Amino acid sequence: MKAIRVHNRGGPDQLVFEDAPKPALQPGDAVVRVFACGITRTELTWDETYTTRAGASRLPTIPGHELSGVVESLPSGATDLRVGEAVYALTDFSRDGAAAEYVAVHAADLAPKPSNLTHTQAAAVPLSALTAWQALFEHANVSKGQRVLIHGGAGGVGTYALQLAHRAGAHVITTARQQNESFVRGLGADEVLDYTNIRFEEKVHNADVVLDTIGGDTLDRSWRVLRPGGTMVCIVAPISAQEPAKYGVHGVFFIVEPNRAQLLEIARLIESGELRPVIEGTFSLADARQAFEHGLKGHNRGKIVLQVAGASAAAHT
Repeated sequence: MKAIRVHNRGGPDQLVFEDAPKPALQPGDAVVRVFACGITRTELTWDETYTTRAGASRLPTIPGHELSGVVESLPSGATDLRVGEAVYALTDFSRDGAAAEYVAVHAADLAPKPSNLTHTQAAAVPLSALTAWQALFEHANVSKGQRVLIHGGAGGVGTYALQLAHRAGAHVITTARQQNESFVRGLGADEVLDYTNIRFEEKVHNADVVLDTIGGDTLDRSWRVLRPGGTMVCIVAPISAQEPAKYGVHGVFFIVEPNRAQLLEIARLIESGELRPVIEGTFSLADARQAFEHGLKGHNRGKIVLQVAGASAAAHT
């Protein structure tokens, strides 16, 4: 099969479009023929990209952990899916990803693709939508009437978080550049703070929840906007115990996990028109290096997606 592989740790310059063996199967695995794969601009910096769960090297490695495709084979006893069914999923970060024509996936992590989306659109959903869902509802328990500050509302996770928080009945505040104001308001933002001209901590007070997708100085300045007992959820870096204790709030760092049940609910919302994916750009599998380079420039609206189907044919044209 054709795949994007990394033979050494590094950045986009380490990505190679080449022939690779079809994936080896573990118990409970399904094989999916990949039609499209979403990428995350920071994934080449993750230890999980290069190692097994036990910490052993697994170079060469295949990136990309959001997929949409068609089931090629299923493990014995699988009853929730059928061969030939269109599916989407978030895959295990410690295994080869979906920037390839075929990928081995825990069958239990696969969910039927939203019927009203193309494979390209569906591949932009799993990681970002699950991250937003788990941040807001598992870790922050967002509910109607709460004040929620979402940093980076135009980004991959932010676009879903705005829609989901708005749907939950929260008063949604987001940081975004001025040129993205109408865009993020269209996704559900009630207030938009241009972070290039406004210090958000001077405008936001007594927030119930902050979802930080930026980290660094943005995280440091966000603690003071929370009400006592409020919740900070960060998806960028671990949180020390000092800041939550200092401000009398809760602090949570988490890494998104595959979840079929949540993907089923997300698909339902997409099919009913209550949630929609946002795509910054699409690239062919062979152009994965350019895709990652584009992502690293920042200021993207939504996700970057690799179009995988037909990669072998494209390699000979």
